[in-house]
Amino acid sequence: MRVLCAFPEAMPSSNSRPPACLAPVALILALLLHLSLSSQAGDRRPLPVDRAPGLKEKTLILLDVSTKNPVRTVNENFLSLQLDPSIIHDGWLDFLSSKRLVTLARGLSPAFLRFGGKRTDFLQFQNLRNPAKSRGGPGPDYYLKNYEDEPNNYRTMRGRAVNGSQLGKDYIQLKSLLQPIRIYSRASLYGPNIGRPRKNVITLLDGFMKVAGNTVDAVTWQHCYIDGRVVKVMDFLKTRLLDTLSDQIRKIQKVVNTYTPGKKIWLEGVVTTSVGGTNNLSDSYAAGFLWLNTLGMLANRGIDVVIRHSFFDHGYNHLVDQNFNPLPDYWLSLLYKRLIGPKVLAVHVAGLQRKPRPGRVIRDKLRIYAHCTNHHNHNYVRGSITLFIINLHRSRKKIKLAGTLRDKLVHQYLLQPYGQEGLKSKSVQLNGQPLVMVDDGTLPELKPRPLRAGRTLVIPPVTMGFYVVKNVNALACRYR
Repeated sequence: MRVLCAFPEAMPSSNSRPPACLAPVALILALLLHLSLSSQAGDRRPLPVDRAPGLKEKTLILLDVSTKNPVRTVNENFLSLQLDPSIIHDGWLDFLSSKRLVTLARGLSPAFLRFGGKRTDFLQFQNLRNPAKSRGGPGPDYYLKNYEDEPNNYRTMRGRAVNGSQLGKDYIQLKSLLQPIRIYSRASLYGPNIGRPRKNVITLLDGFMKVAGNTVDAVTWQHCYIDGRVVKVMDFLKTRLLDTLSDQIRKIQKVVNTYTPGKKIWLEGVVTTSVGGTNNLSDSYAAGFLWLNTLGMLANRGIDVVIRHSFFDHGYNHLVDQNFNPLPDYWLSLLYKRLIGPKVLAVHVAGLQRKPRPGRVIRDKLRIYAHCTNHHNHNYVRGSITLFIINLHRSRKKIKLAGTLRDKLVHQYLLQPYGQEGLKSKSVQLNGQPLVMVDDGTLPELKPRPLRAGRTLVIPPVTMGFYVVKNVNALACRYR
Protein backbone atom coordinates (compact mmCIF):
# COMPACT_ATOMS: atom_id res chain seq x y z
CA MET A 1 0.00 0.00 0.00
CA ARG A 2 1.20 3.47 -0.75
CA VAL A 3 1.38 6.45 1.52
CA LEU A 4 -0.36 9.49 0.07
CA CYS A 5 1.38 12.66 1.21
CA ALA A 6 0.38 16.20 0.21
CA PHE A 7 2.99 18.90 0.19
CA PRO A 8 2.00 22.59 0.01
CA GLU A 9 3.24 24.48 -3.01
CA ALA A 10 5.67 27.33 -2.38
CA MET A 11 4.06 30.48 -3.78
CA PRO A 12 6.37 33.37 -4.71
CA SER A 13 5.62 36.71 -3.15
CA SER A 14 4.73 39.76 -5.28
CA ASN A 15 7.87 41.55 -4.07
CA SER A 16 10.28 38.96 -5.45
CA ARG A 17 8.95 38.41 -9.00
CA PRO A 18 11.83 37.94 -11.55
CA PRO A 19 12.09 40.15 -14.63
CA ALA A 20 10.27 38.87 -17.69
CA CYS A 21 13.54 38.30 -19.58
CA LEU A 22 14.70 35.84 -16.89
CA ALA A 23 11.51 33.76 -17.00
CA PRO A 24 12.72 31.36 -19.77
CA VAL A 25 16.06 30.92 -17.99
CA ALA A 26 14.29 30.15 -14.73
CA LEU A 27 12.08 27.63 -16.50
CA ILE A 28 15.07 25.82 -18.06
CA LEU A 29 16.92 25.71 -14.76
CA ALA A 30 13.85 24.30 -13.05
CA LEU A 31 13.55 21.54 -15.68
CA LEU A 32 17.25 20.66 -15.38
CA LEU A 33 16.98 20.51 -11.61
CA HIS A 34 13.92 18.23 -11.89
CA LEU A 35 15.72 15.85 -14.28
CA SER A 36 18.78 15.77 -12.05
CA LEU A 37 16.76 14.86 -9.00
CA SER A 38 14.77 12.22 -10.90
CA SER A 39 17.97 10.50 -12.05
CA GLN A 40 19.27 9.99 -8.53
CA ALA A 41 17.88 6.50 -7.94
CA GLY A 42 19.87 6.05 -4.76
CA ASP A 43 17.95 8.72 -2.85
CA ARG A 44 14.18 8.79 -3.31
CA ARG A 45 13.28 10.75 -0.20
CA PRO A 46 11.00 13.76 -0.78
CA LEU A 47 12.50 17.20 -0.49
CA PRO A 48 11.99 18.78 2.92
CA VAL A 49 9.22 21.34 3.06
CA ASP A 50 9.17 24.15 5.56
CA ARG A 51 6.01 24.23 7.67
CA ALA A 52 4.80 26.79 10.10
CA PRO A 53 5.55 25.85 13.73
CA GLY A 54 2.80 23.66 15.22
CA LEU A 55 1.23 22.86 11.82
CA LYS A 56 0.59 19.14 11.43
CA GLU A 57 0.28 17.41 8.09
CA LYS A 58 -3.18 15.94 7.54
CA THR A 59 -3.42 12.56 5.82
CA LEU A 60 -6.66 11.58 4.15
CA ILE A 61 -7.16 7.82 3.91
CA LEU A 62 -8.70 6.62 0.66
CA LEU A 63 -10.77 3.45 0.95
CA ASP A 64 -12.22 1.16 -1.71
CA VAL A 65 -13.57 -2.40 -1.63
CA SER A 66 -13.52 -5.15 -4.26
CA THR A 67 -17.15 -5.88 -5.03
CA LYS A 68 -17.04 -8.52 -7.78
CA ASN A 69 -16.11 -11.60 -5.73
CA PRO A 70 -15.77 -12.36 -2.01
CA VAL A 71 -12.32 -13.38 -0.82
CA ARG A 72 -13.85 -15.69 1.82
CA THR A 73 -17.26 -17.00 2.81
CA VAL A 74 -17.69 -18.09 6.42
CA ASN A 75 -20.46 -19.97 8.20
CA GLU A 76 -23.87 -18.33 8.66
CA ASN A 77 -23.33 -19.06 12.37
CA PHE A 78 -19.84 -17.54 12.31
CA LEU A 79 -20.27 -15.78 15.66
CA SER A 80 -21.41 -18.50 18.07
CA LEU A 81 -21.60 -18.94 21.84
CA GLN A 82 -20.47 -21.20 24.65
CA LEU A 83 -21.91 -22.08 28.04
CA ASP A 84 -19.57 -23.46 30.67
CA PRO A 85 -20.54 -26.57 32.72
CA SER A 86 -19.86 -24.52 35.86
CA ILE A 87 -23.43 -23.24 35.60
CA ILE A 88 -24.54 -26.77 36.56
CA HIS A 89 -21.97 -27.20 39.30
CA ASP A 90 -22.72 -23.78 40.79
CA GLY A 91 -26.51 -24.10 40.59
CA TRP A 92 -27.10 -21.48 37.87
CA LEU A 93 -28.85 -23.75 35.35
CA ASP A 94 -32.37 -22.64 36.39
CA PHE A 95 -31.55 -19.07 35.44
CA LEU A 96 -31.31 -20.07 31.77
CA SER A 97 -35.12 -19.93 31.68
CA SER A 98 -34.99 -16.22 32.57
CA LYS A 99 -37.02 -14.15 30.08
CA ARG A 100 -34.32 -11.48 30.04
CA LEU A 101 -31.55 -13.99 29.34
CA VAL A 102 -33.57 -15.69 26.61
CA THR A 103 -34.18 -12.29 24.96
CA LEU A 104 -30.46 -11.53 25.00
CA ALA A 105 -29.62 -14.96 23.57
CA ARG A 106 -32.24 -14.65 20.83
CA GLY A 107 -30.65 -11.39 19.73
CA LEU A 108 -27.45 -13.27 18.79
CA SER A 109 -29.16 -15.95 16.71
CA PRO A 110 -28.49 -17.79 14.50
CA ALA A 111 -25.56 -19.40 16.30
CA PHE A 112 -24.13 -22.67 17.47
CA LEU A 113 -24.27 -23.21 21.23
CA ARG A 114 -21.32 -25.12 22.61
CA PHE A 115 -21.64 -26.64 26.06
CA GLY A 116 -18.06 -27.05 27.18
CA GLY A 117 -15.09 -25.83 29.13
CA LYS A 118 -12.48 -27.17 31.53
CA ARG A 119 -15.07 -28.57 33.93
CA THR A 120 -16.44 -30.75 31.15
CA ASP A 121 -13.40 -32.98 31.66
CA PHE A 122 -14.89 -34.03 34.98
CA LEU A 123 -18.52 -34.55 33.94
CA GLN A 124 -20.19 -37.92 33.36
CA PHE A 125 -22.57 -38.10 30.38
CA GLN A 126 -25.59 -40.39 30.50
CA ASN A 127 -28.48 -40.72 28.06
CA LEU A 128 -31.39 -41.85 30.23
CA ARG A 129 -33.63 -42.58 27.25
CA ASN A 130 -31.08 -44.68 25.39
CA PRO A 131 -28.15 -45.64 27.63
CA ALA A 132 -25.06 -46.75 25.74
CA LYS A 133 -24.58 -50.48 26.23
CA SER A 134 -21.23 -52.09 26.86
CA ARG A 135 -19.51 -52.94 23.58
CA GLY A 136 -16.50 -54.76 24.94
CA GLY A 137 -14.88 -51.47 25.98
CA PRO A 138 -15.62 -47.92 27.06
CA GLY A 139 -18.84 -46.30 25.78
CA PRO A 140 -19.27 -42.89 24.15
CA ASP A 141 -19.42 -41.17 27.54
CA TYR A 142 -15.82 -42.20 28.23
CA TYR A 143 -14.49 -40.54 25.11
CA LEU A 144 -16.73 -37.50 25.39
CA LYS A 145 -15.64 -36.99 28.97
CA ASN A 146 -11.95 -37.56 28.53
CA TYR A 147 -11.30 -35.69 25.30
CA GLU A 148 -13.50 -32.64 25.60
CA ASP A 149 -11.12 -29.78 26.32
CA GLU A 150 -7.44 -28.98 25.61
CA PRO A 151 -5.92 -32.49 25.45
CA ASN A 152 -2.45 -30.91 25.58
CA ASN A 153 -3.14 -30.05 29.25
CA TYR A 154 -4.08 -33.55 30.42
CA ARG A 155 -0.73 -34.06 32.15
CA THR A 156 -1.42 -31.03 34.33
CA MET A 157 -5.07 -31.91 35.02
CA ARG A 158 -4.90 -35.72 35.26
CA GLY A 159 -1.27 -36.60 35.71
CA ARG A 160 -0.98 -38.39 32.37
CA ALA A 161 -0.40 -37.32 28.80
CA VAL A 162 -1.92 -38.35 25.47
CA ASN A 163 -0.23 -38.13 22.10
CA GLY A 164 -1.87 -37.05 18.88
CA SER A 165 -1.99 -40.50 17.31
CA GLN A 166 -3.78 -42.04 20.29
CA LEU A 167 -6.16 -39.09 20.42
CA GLY A 168 -6.96 -39.61 16.74
CA LYS A 169 -7.63 -43.33 17.26
CA ASP A 170 -10.01 -42.49 20.11
CA TYR A 171 -11.92 -40.08 17.89
CA ILE A 172 -12.30 -42.81 15.28
CA GLN A 173 -13.52 -45.18 17.99
CA LEU A 174 -15.97 -42.58 19.24
CA LYS A 175 -17.34 -42.10 15.71
CA SER A 176 -17.90 -45.84 15.34
CA LEU A 177 -19.72 -45.98 18.69
CA LEU A 178 -22.00 -43.06 17.84
CA GLN A 179 -23.10 -44.13 14.37
CA PRO A 180 -25.22 -47.20 15.39
CA ILE A 181 -27.17 -45.06 17.91
CA ARG A 182 -30.05 -43.43 16.05
CA ILE A 183 -30.00 -40.17 17.98
CA TYR A 184 -26.25 -39.74 17.31
CA SER A 185 -25.95 -41.32 13.86
CA ARG A 186 -25.81 -37.97 12.04
CA ALA A 187 -24.04 -36.04 14.78
CA SER A 188 -21.04 -33.95 13.76
CA LEU A 189 -17.70 -34.45 15.48
CA TYR A 190 -15.28 -31.61 16.16
CA GLY A 191 -11.77 -31.66 17.60
CA PRO A 192 -9.16 -31.90 18.95
CA ASN A 193 -9.78 -28.52 20.62
CA ILE A 194 -6.13 -27.91 21.43
CA GLY A 195 -4.79 -24.90 23.30
CA ARG A 196 -2.31 -22.29 22.11
CA PRO A 197 -0.28 -23.84 19.24
CA ARG A 198 3.16 -24.01 20.80
CA LYS A 199 5.68 -26.59 19.57
CA ASN A 200 4.36 -29.51 21.66
CA VAL A 201 0.76 -28.65 20.77
CA ILE A 202 1.54 -28.52 17.05
CA THR A 203 3.18 -31.96 17.39
CA LEU A 204 -0.03 -33.26 18.97
CA LEU A 205 -2.15 -31.72 16.21
CA ASP A 206 0.11 -33.20 13.54
CA GLY A 207 -0.29 -36.71 14.97
CA PHE A 208 -4.04 -36.25 15.32
CA MET A 209 -4.55 -35.01 11.74
CA LYS A 210 -2.44 -37.84 10.32
CA VAL A 211 -4.76 -40.41 11.95
CA ALA A 212 -8.18 -38.75 12.22
CA GLY A 213 -8.12 -35.72 9.94
CA ASN A 214 -10.94 -37.13 7.83
CA THR A 215 -12.98 -38.20 10.88
CA VAL A 216 -13.75 -34.76 12.29
CA ASP A 217 -16.08 -32.30 10.58
CA ALA A 218 -13.94 -29.34 11.63
CA VAL A 219 -10.60 -28.87 13.36
CA THR A 220 -10.81 -26.84 16.57
CA TRP A 221 -8.51 -24.90 18.87
CA GLN A 222 -8.75 -22.32 21.65
CA HIS A 223 -7.16 -18.94 22.20
CA CYS A 224 -6.59 -16.70 25.22
CA TYR A 225 -4.97 -13.33 24.61
CA ILE A 226 -3.50 -12.33 27.95
CA ASP A 227 -2.95 -13.40 31.57
CA GLY A 228 -5.83 -11.89 33.54
CA ARG A 229 -3.68 -11.50 36.66
CA VAL A 230 -1.42 -8.86 35.15
CA VAL A 231 -3.63 -7.12 32.59
CA LYS A 232 -3.89 -3.31 32.36
CA VAL A 233 -6.36 -1.25 30.37
CA MET A 234 -3.71 -0.07 27.90
CA ASP A 235 -2.89 -3.68 27.05
CA PHE A 236 -6.11 -3.86 25.04
CA LEU A 237 -4.80 -1.12 22.74
CA LYS A 238 -1.50 -2.84 21.88
CA THR A 239 -1.35 -3.86 18.25
CA ARG A 240 1.23 -6.52 19.08
CA LEU A 241 -1.37 -8.23 21.28
CA LEU A 242 -4.03 -8.00 18.59
CA ASP A 243 -1.67 -9.64 16.11
CA THR A 244 -0.82 -12.70 18.24
CA LEU A 245 -3.87 -14.43 16.76
CA SER A 246 -2.54 -14.10 13.20
CA ASP A 247 0.48 -16.28 13.89
CA GLN A 248 -1.67 -18.93 15.55
CA ILE A 249 -3.97 -19.08 12.53
CA ARG A 250 -0.98 -19.58 10.24
CA LYS A 251 0.38 -22.47 12.33
CA ILE A 252 -2.98 -24.25 12.56
CA GLN A 253 -3.74 -23.86 8.86
CA LYS A 254 -0.32 -25.16 7.86
CA VAL A 255 -0.85 -28.48 9.70
CA VAL A 256 -4.49 -28.88 8.65
CA ASN A 257 -3.81 -28.19 4.98
CA THR A 258 -0.93 -30.68 4.98
CA TYR A 259 -3.30 -33.59 5.64
CA THR A 260 -6.79 -32.37 4.74
CA PRO A 261 -6.66 -29.33 2.44
CA GLY A 262 -9.80 -27.22 2.70
CA LYS A 263 -10.94 -28.74 6.01
CA LYS A 264 -13.02 -26.28 8.05
CA ILE A 265 -11.31 -24.75 11.07
CA TRP A 266 -13.11 -23.39 14.12
CA LEU A 267 -11.80 -21.24 16.93
CA GLU A 268 -13.80 -23.14 19.51
CA GLY A 269 -13.33 -20.93 22.53
CA VAL A 270 -11.83 -17.44 22.72
CA VAL A 271 -11.39 -15.20 25.76
CA THR A 272 -9.60 -11.90 26.17
CA THR A 273 -8.04 -12.70 29.57
CA SER A 274 -7.36 -15.90 31.48
CA VAL A 275 -8.30 -16.97 35.05
CA GLY A 276 -11.89 -15.85 34.73
CA GLY A 277 -11.10 -12.38 33.45
CA THR A 278 -10.41 -9.14 35.31
CA ASN A 279 -13.11 -6.96 36.82
CA ASN A 280 -13.50 -3.55 35.16
CA LEU A 281 -11.20 -4.61 32.31
CA SER A 282 -12.18 -7.77 30.43
CA ASP A 283 -15.86 -6.81 30.90
CA SER A 284 -15.29 -3.20 29.79
CA TYR A 285 -15.45 -1.22 26.56
CA ALA A 286 -11.66 -1.56 26.15
CA ALA A 287 -11.91 -5.34 25.73
CA GLY A 288 -14.06 -4.80 22.65
CA PHE A 289 -11.03 -3.85 20.56
CA LEU A 290 -9.67 -7.39 20.93
CA TRP A 291 -13.08 -8.97 20.30
CA LEU A 292 -13.95 -6.99 17.16
CA ASN A 293 -10.46 -7.43 15.73
CA THR A 294 -10.74 -11.18 16.43
CA LEU A 295 -13.96 -11.35 14.41
CA GLY A 296 -12.48 -9.39 11.52
CA MET A 297 -9.17 -11.25 11.40
CA LEU A 298 -10.68 -14.74 11.67
CA ALA A 299 -13.20 -14.17 8.87
CA ASN A 300 -10.55 -12.55 6.69
CA ARG A 301 -8.30 -15.60 7.14
CA GLY A 302 -11.07 -18.09 6.39
CA ILE A 303 -11.78 -19.49 9.87
CA ASP A 304 -15.32 -20.85 9.56
CA VAL A 305 -16.70 -20.32 13.09
CA VAL A 306 -15.61 -18.56 16.28
CA ILE A 307 -17.24 -19.51 19.58
CA ARG A 308 -17.21 -16.88 22.30
CA HIS A 309 -16.46 -18.11 25.79
CA SER A 310 -18.82 -17.48 27.41
CA PHE A 311 -22.33 -16.12 26.89
CA PHE A 312 -23.21 -16.14 30.58
CA ASP A 313 -21.32 -17.36 33.64
CA HIS A 314 -19.28 -16.30 36.64
CA GLY A 315 -16.20 -14.15 36.07
CA TYR A 316 -15.67 -11.19 33.77
CA ASN A 317 -15.03 -12.59 30.28
CA HIS A 318 -18.68 -12.95 29.35
CA LEU A 319 -21.22 -11.14 27.22
CA VAL A 320 -23.85 -10.98 29.98
CA ASP A 321 -23.03 -10.41 33.66
CA GLN A 322 -24.43 -12.26 36.70
CA ASN A 323 -27.26 -9.73 37.00
CA PHE A 324 -28.29 -10.42 33.39
CA ASN A 325 -27.04 -7.05 32.18
CA PRO A 326 -25.51 -6.98 28.67
CA LEU A 327 -21.86 -5.91 28.70
CA PRO A 328 -20.08 -3.89 25.96
CA ASP A 329 -19.02 -7.02 24.07
CA TYR A 330 -22.66 -8.09 23.92
CA TRP A 331 -23.72 -4.88 22.15
CA LEU A 332 -20.71 -5.22 19.84
CA SER A 333 -21.76 -8.80 19.03
CA LEU A 334 -25.37 -7.71 18.49
CA LEU A 335 -24.33 -5.05 15.96
CA TYR A 336 -22.09 -7.59 14.24
CA LYS A 337 -24.96 -10.07 13.96
CA ARG A 338 -27.38 -7.46 12.63
CA LEU A 339 -25.07 -5.89 10.06
CA ILE A 340 -22.40 -8.38 8.97
CA GLY A 341 -22.97 -11.15 6.44
CA PRO A 342 -20.80 -14.23 5.82
CA LYS A 343 -19.11 -12.93 2.65
CA VAL A 344 -15.75 -11.23 3.23
CA LEU A 345 -14.54 -8.54 0.82
CA ALA A 346 -11.04 -7.29 0.05
CA VAL A 347 -10.23 -3.80 1.34
CA HIS A 348 -7.93 -1.42 -0.54
CA VAL A 349 -6.53 1.62 1.22
CA ALA A 350 -4.05 4.35 0.46
CA GLY A 351 -2.53 6.69 3.01
CA LEU A 352 -2.80 4.21 5.90
CA GLN A 353 0.54 2.52 6.46
CA ARG A 354 3.86 4.14 7.20
CA LYS A 355 6.82 3.40 4.96
CA PRO A 356 8.30 0.08 6.17
CA ARG A 357 11.80 0.00 7.60
CA PRO A 358 14.18 -2.99 7.44
CA GLY A 359 13.58 -5.39 10.32
CA ARG A 360 10.52 -3.52 11.58
CA VAL A 361 6.96 -4.82 11.45
CA ILE A 362 4.21 -2.33 10.66
CA ARG A 363 1.33 -2.84 13.09
CA ASP A 364 -1.70 -0.85 12.02
CA LYS A 365 -3.60 1.09 14.65
CA LEU A 366 -6.40 1.68 12.18
CA ARG A 367 -8.03 -1.61 11.16
CA ILE A 368 -10.66 -1.83 8.47
CA TYR A 369 -12.69 -4.90 7.51
CA ALA A 370 -15.45 -5.24 4.91
CA HIS A 371 -18.31 -7.72 4.44
CA CYS A 372 -21.49 -7.93 2.46
CA THR A 373 -24.29 -6.56 4.63
CA ASN A 374 -26.36 -9.25 6.34
CA HIS A 375 -29.08 -10.22 3.87
CA HIS A 376 -31.46 -10.95 6.75
CA ASN A 377 -31.40 -7.23 7.63
CA HIS A 378 -34.40 -5.86 5.74
CA ASN A 379 -33.33 -2.26 6.29
CA TYR A 380 -30.78 -2.66 3.50
CA VAL A 381 -31.13 -4.01 -0.01
CA ARG A 382 -28.87 -6.76 -1.22
CA GLY A 383 -25.69 -5.41 -2.69
CA SER A 384 -24.95 -3.15 0.28
CA ILE A 385 -21.57 -3.34 2.05
CA THR A 386 -20.73 -3.00 5.74
CA LEU A 387 -17.36 -1.75 6.96
CA PHE A 388 -16.25 -2.10 10.54
CA ILE A 389 -13.39 0.04 11.70
CA ILE A 390 -11.15 0.05 14.80
CA ASN A 391 -9.22 3.24 15.55
CA LEU A 392 -6.54 2.74 18.21
CA HIS A 393 -4.92 6.10 17.49
CA ARG A 394 -5.19 8.93 20.00
CA SER A 395 -6.31 11.19 17.17
CA ARG A 396 -9.28 11.06 14.86
CA LYS A 397 -8.85 9.62 11.39
CA LYS A 398 -10.52 10.76 8.18
CA ILE A 399 -11.53 8.23 5.55
CA LYS A 400 -12.72 9.12 2.06
CA LEU A 401 -14.70 6.44 0.25
CA ALA A 402 -13.40 5.95 -3.28
CA GLY A 403 -14.04 3.81 -6.35
CA THR A 404 -17.27 1.81 -6.15
CA LEU A 405 -18.06 3.37 -2.76
CA ARG A 406 -17.75 6.98 -3.89
CA ASP A 407 -20.78 9.24 -3.37
CA LYS A 408 -22.89 6.55 -1.70
CA LEU A 409 -25.16 7.08 1.28
CA VAL A 410 -23.70 5.72 4.52
CA HIS A 411 -25.31 4.68 7.80
CA GLN A 412 -23.01 5.10 10.80
CA TYR A 413 -23.16 2.90 13.93
CA LEU A 414 -20.49 4.41 16.17
CA LEU A 415 -19.96 2.59 19.46
CA GLN A 416 -18.33 4.58 22.28
CA PRO A 417 -18.03 4.18 26.06
CA TYR A 418 -20.78 5.75 28.15
CA GLY A 419 -20.14 7.32 31.55
CA GLN A 420 -17.22 8.71 33.50
CA GLU A 421 -15.15 5.49 33.47
CA GLY A 422 -14.03 5.96 29.86
CA LEU A 423 -12.42 2.84 28.43
CA LYS A 424 -13.23 0.96 31.65
CA SER A 425 -16.94 1.63 31.28
CA LYS A 426 -19.36 -1.31 31.29
CA SER A 427 -21.94 0.75 29.42
CA VAL A 428 -21.84 1.92 25.81
CA GLN A 429 -23.56 4.46 23.60
CA LEU A 430 -24.55 4.12 19.97
CA ASN A 431 -24.25 7.37 18.02
CA GLY A 432 -24.45 9.24 21.32
CA GLN A 433 -27.42 7.34 22.78
CA PRO A 434 -26.86 4.86 25.67
CA LEU A 435 -27.78 1.26 24.89
CA VAL A 436 -30.09 -0.34 27.48
CA MET A 437 -32.81 -2.97 27.25
CA VAL A 438 -36.34 -1.56 26.92
CA ASP A 439 -37.65 -4.33 29.19
CA ASP A 440 -36.88 -7.99 29.87
CA GLY A 441 -38.42 -9.02 26.56
CA THR A 442 -37.29 -6.17 24.29
CA LEU A 443 -33.91 -5.12 22.96
CA PRO A 444 -33.43 -1.44 22.01
CA GLU A 445 -33.69 -0.27 18.43
CA LEU A 446 -30.24 0.12 16.89
CA LYS A 447 -30.67 3.46 15.14
CA PRO A 448 -28.04 4.51 12.59
CA ARG A 449 -26.85 8.03 11.93
CA PRO A 450 -27.30 8.79 8.21
CA LEU A 451 -24.33 10.49 6.53
CA ARG A 452 -24.82 12.40 3.31
CA ALA A 453 -23.42 10.98 0.09
CA GLY A 454 -19.76 11.77 -0.43
CA ARG A 455 -19.12 12.83 3.16
CA THR A 456 -15.74 11.98 4.65
CA LEU A 457 -15.94 9.42 7.48
CA VAL A 458 -14.46 10.83 10.68
CA ILE A 459 -13.41 8.11 13.12
CA PRO A 460 -12.95 9.46 16.68
CA PRO A 461 -9.84 8.43 18.63
CA VAL A 462 -9.87 5.04 20.40
CA THR A 463 -13.29 3.97 19.13
CA MET A 464 -14.89 1.37 16.89
CA GLY A 465 -17.89 1.44 14.62
CA PHE A 466 -19.82 -0.05 11.72
CA TYR A 467 -20.58 1.78 8.49
CA VAL A 468 -23.18 0.46 6.04
CA VAL A 469 -22.57 1.74 2.50
CA LYS A 470 -26.02 1.60 0.94
CA ASN A 471 -27.04 0.69 -2.58
CA VAL A 472 -23.58 -0.21 -3.83
CA ASN A 473 -25.14 -3.01 -5.88
CA ALA A 474 -22.02 -5.10 -5.26
CA LEU A 475 -22.07 -8.20 -7.44
CA ALA A 476 -20.54 -10.30 -4.65
CA CYS A 477 -23.40 -9.33 -2.33
CA ARG A 478 -26.46 -9.58 -4.55
CA TYR A 479 -26.86 -13.33 -4.22
CA ARG A 480 -26.62 -15.73 -1.29
